[in-house]
Amino acid sequence: MSTDLATLRKLAHLSRLEFDATKEQQMLGDLNKILDWVEQLRELDTTDVEPLVHLSHEINVLRPDEALNSVTHQEGLRNAPRKDSDYFRVPKVLE
Repeated sequence: MSTDLATLRKLAHLSRLEFDATKEQQMLGDLNKILDWVEQLRELDTTDVEPLVHLSHEINVLRPDEALNSVTHQEGLRNAPRKDSDYFRVPKVLE
């Protein structure tokens, strides 16, 4: 399977890419190499091969989540440029 310059230009337009003439020819060659490789993969007999769901059978070992208050409310507001008792003051965004 191979593709032509018109197809490459359509794909480039859809993906918002721009190529000059030399890069366009290089991309066309690379795309055709990829399509040839995929065509080779289609020739393989995969009838007895199970689909790969995970790359490994290992299970993630995660630490337990522990909620911690590392900064107190007053410490968080201490360096605020503008504050109103318990809240940050920010400029109005919506009318």
